[in-house]
Amino acid sequence: MAAPVQSVTQSAKERLLPKVKNVVPVASGKGGVGKSTVSANLALALAKTGQKVGLMDADVYGPSIPTILGIHDKPSMANDRLVPVEKFGLKVISMGLFVPANDAVIWRGPMLHKMVQDFLGLVDWGELDTLVVDLPPGTGDIQLSLCQTIPLTGAVIVSTPQDVAWNVAQKAIVMFDKLNTPILGIIENMSHHVCVNCGTKEDIFGTGGARRAAGVLSIPYLGSIPLETSIRRTADEGDPVVHSHPESASAKCFFEIAQKLTAEMARRYEKGDEKKVPVKFGPAGQPQVEIEWNDGVKTSHSARELRFHCPCASCVNELTGERKIKLEWVPQSMTARAFHPVGRYAVQIVWSDGHNTGLYGYDFLRKSI
Repeated sequence: MAAPVQSVTQSAKERLLPKVKNVVPVASGKGGVGKSTVSANLALALAKTGQKVGLMDADVYGPSIPTILGIHDKPSMANDRLVPVEKFGLKVISMGLFVPANDAVIWRGPMLHKMVQDFLGLVDWGELDTLVVDLPPGTGDIQLSLCQTIPLTGAVIVSTPQDVAWNVAQKAIVMFDKLNTPILGIIENMSHHVCVNCGTKEDIFGTGGARRAAGVLSIPYLGSIPLETSIRRTADEGDPVVHSHPESASAKCFFEIAQKLTAEMARRYEKGDEKKVPVKFGPAGQPQVEIEWNDGVKTSHSARELRFHCPCASCVNELTGERKIKLEWVPQSMTARAFHPVGRYAVQIVWSDGHNTGLYGYDFLRKSI
């Protein structure tokens, strides 16, 4: 009997978040750009449009979402699952709800990865239109774990106008691109300041840098947010400006951004997945690895050749790029026993010789060896 073809259409997102339509991380290349304040107000603005919205605070080392939303309650348990705290119509989970205010989280990569998986799989998010994920700044373990665990609708990048902030923000864009995660748009925070006394507009950090960069990179520009005391004050008070002062000029900026983001998510849904990702692998146990892609293309690879080209550190010298194994060492009878997709960018293959530590990037598999 022929070995079955392994379908990857039942994605990790469908297993972990079966009732969540969109997962949108909000990221920044560096800290201090107001990413968490933007995340909270953006989530509230999306909810004001009638969407069912969740907010996952993945900034483990500096969780500020509970403070911004004025949450003091702890998540409860029901049917062995965490029930997120609800505030202002949002379902919220954060490490800040589990760790005392004056305590610190000191975790290495494996613990961070476990936290991401638990926040996705053990939290009872229920039915959501959008789950906004407030990421920590940079391009570290949590970002990688999130992209590895579930396919994401797309990321939103927050930057301030000055070149030094934008240069770092581009690193986040490069990271998401390498992990096959679309960029839904860029938000320029602290774009300008208007004096409350005289009405003079001051470009304290410059202005328009994110808009210009979005044009150069062909990435949607979602809008700008002014540097206003009311945004900072309402966040410190635990009642963000979108909820406390929905008619204010700054709140309207968030509403406009939410509308553009919703339109961009809908556009991408109608247009289909632009990234070339597999929908089927197999059959297992055969000398050829057949891959069917989301654009209808089918590719075939020699199992022996793929095993030889394993990219893991056991098979490749990380410094020189030279192979540590030779093709003649790989048995002619080599086959793939199982395929485990990793996010939207790679697959882990379990080989008949027991080797399973290599992650084969989809870009690599799309090309002929």
